Amino acid sequence: MESPPLGARLGAEALGTFWLVFGGCGTAIMAGVFINSDKVSVGVGFLGIALAFGLTVLTMVYAVGHVSGGHFNPAVTVGLAVARRIEWKFVPAYIITQIIAGSLAGLILFIIANGKPGFDAVQSGFASNGYGDRSPGHYSLIACLIAEIVLTAFFLYVILGATDDRAPKGFAGLAIGLSLTLIHLVGIPITNTSVNPARSLAVAWFAGADALKQVWLFIVAPIIGAAIAGISYAVITGARGPAAEVDEGVAQNP
Repeated sequence: MESPPLGARLGAEALGTFWLVFGGCGTAIMAGVFINSDKVSVGVGFLGIALAFGLTVLTMVYAVGHVSGGHFNPAVTVGLAVARRIEWKFVPAYIITQIIAGSLAGLILFIIANGKPGFDAVQSGFASNGYGDRSPGHYSLIACLIAEIVLTAFFLYVILGATDDRAPKGFAGLAIGLSLTLIHLVGIPITNTSVNPARSLAVAWFAGADALKQVWLFIVAPIIGAAIAGISYAVITGARGPAAEVDEGVAQNP
């Protein structure tokens, strides 16, 4: 199978990352807690936000995963590179594209959200991630660091396993989307769930200085977790080399 050109792959990554931020963070910002005219909360809550993130990835993996591999996340790109599912020479372009596309989605969400009278991105948190006082459950830095490492590692295990050439064909997108939903159900009360540096940066730009001061954790921890999974997947499961790879490292079987 001939590999898609790099420009097409980056275009697919841009679409997927934009949709992940716009759909997932947009749900958290616009509908996570919504007060109707009777002053009653009718928001979608944690479950709705978790489903939104899972559905964005599920839909875009099937839509464009066959073009780029369906990463939409710098940590995923690094983890797949460590596991030899994508060549390292493509990693910088993927990551830059993901960060730009996610940040563009964050900007558009910021413009839309400010169309509501009284909206304040800093006061609302703007779906940003945090630890300590900025953690939804006031979890410590260490607790948040561990949670993000573990959650990202298992996200990569699911991705690597679901796209392994020994796995059933055609179900990877479903497994990946549902795993991200589960990850958010666990992680939202702890950190607001990152597992994706592009998603964290996308909204931190607009959430104030405190969000930007803490965003380092949501860059470092997901990368560590992804690298752990990339290194250990083959050892744990007995995979023989880059199982789901085509020319120039694009993952098959989205």
